[in-house]
Amino acid sequence: MKTKPPASVPDVSLYFQVHQPNRLIPYDFFRIGEHAFYEDDLLNAEILSKVSEKCYLPANAMFEKLLKKHKGSFRMAMSISGTVIEQMKAHRPDVLESFQSLVATGHVELLAETYYHSLAYLHSKKEFERQVEMHLHLMEEVFHVRPRVFRNTELIYNNAIAAQAETMGFDGILAEGVGWALNGKSPNFLYTAPHVTQLKTILRNSGLSDDIGFRFSDKDWSEWPLTPEKFAAWIAESDGDVVNLFMDYESIGEHQWEDSGIFEFWEGLPEAVMEEDLRWVTPCEAVDLHRAAKEYDCHWPTSWADAERDLSAWTGNVMQQEAIGKIHRLESEVLAANDDDLTRVWAKLQTSDHFYWMSTKGGTDGGVHQYFSPYASSYDGYIYFMNALADMQIRLKRIRENDAVPRKAGLKSQASRKKAGP
Repeated sequence: MKTKPPASVPDVSLYFQVHQPNRLIPYDFFRIGEHAFYEDDLLNAEILSKVSEKCYLPANAMFEKLLKKHKGSFRMAMSISGTVIEQMKAHRPDVLESFQSLVATGHVELLAETYYHSLAYLHSKKEFERQVEMHLHLMEEVFHVRPRVFRNTELIYNNAIAAQAETMGFDGILAEGVGWALNGKSPNFLYTAPHVTQLKTILRNSGLSDDIGFRFSDKDWSEWPLTPEKFAAWIAESDGDVVNLFMDYESIGEHQWEDSGIFEFWEGLPEAVMEEDLRWVTPCEAVDLHRAAKEYDCHWPTSWADAERDLSAWTGNVMQQEAIGKIHRLESEVLAANDDDLTRVWAKLQTSDHFYWMSTKGGTDGGVHQYFSPYASSYDGYIYFMNALADMQIRLKRIRENDAVPRKAGLKSQASRKKAGP
């Protein structure tokens, strides 16, 4: 850490990801063609309730109190996936109400994303745009806001995604500050992608974000225990225009347990930051306040996942690659079926978590994958997913056959009328 603060201090932007996936039942071979519901609804409800009690409800109450106390001096941002909102509506409407109350303070900016927390852009711009538009409509319906800043699933980003976000009308996009793309530059500035004219790229400060999200409760960490005052001083010593702290919301109370002191840390951080003469801003405010004076040329897809910060968390082995390829190859056939329920089921199977759970990585990253997985092994996750896809293909075949019967009957009727004459 620097010992001498720079002449000017940066702003601070805080963003949380809120997401829960739909986990699959142990969908074995004998269910194919016989059982058309793939999700483990009981497990989804159980995990949602557990995370709600440990994180969502107490964290929402804490932040609502802090936002009201500081009367706009403290601000934050969130992106909330369509899948977690669906689960809240079905199983915990009280939790959804607590998010609505938090947003109603007027000091929480909501970001846009893909409705199903998917990897759609990598395979289909059409499906990507459909899911982003669905999410925008959901934000208007549930929270009465329309986001101006976009955050792709797991901060997956490259030049092309930035250009697409600008085409869709967004003013800013979030991304991981990756070393090879920064090429020695600081993540604490706003950037612009090549061939983009207006949209600004907002980069995550991975070091400071992970100090809270991952290292906070590690007693072997040289900086443990982390206090609000120490952390605020680190930010004040940072260069640049804005330090972006991006992390999972579940890091509060779920990944970092309550007895680690994580709630006390967050309760003290807003004031500690302001005592360092630092200003809290939302991503949208950062876009409005700061110039994008430099180019961030990110030609390969990056993310905030695993040590590689690439797509290997979802595409690193043959199982993942086959599963992703197969679900997206069904797009034209699913849409042609014109069946709303089938389209919805197909889209939910695109959620990135399904492929994350198929990872076979070892080491620390492998341990994180296993921690989040509801299955005994990555192979189980692959088998259940592929069996569900096999059943979906049977359903598609039945729809085609049912559609063909009226057409054949119509052709026979026409032929009979022609044979009979006038």
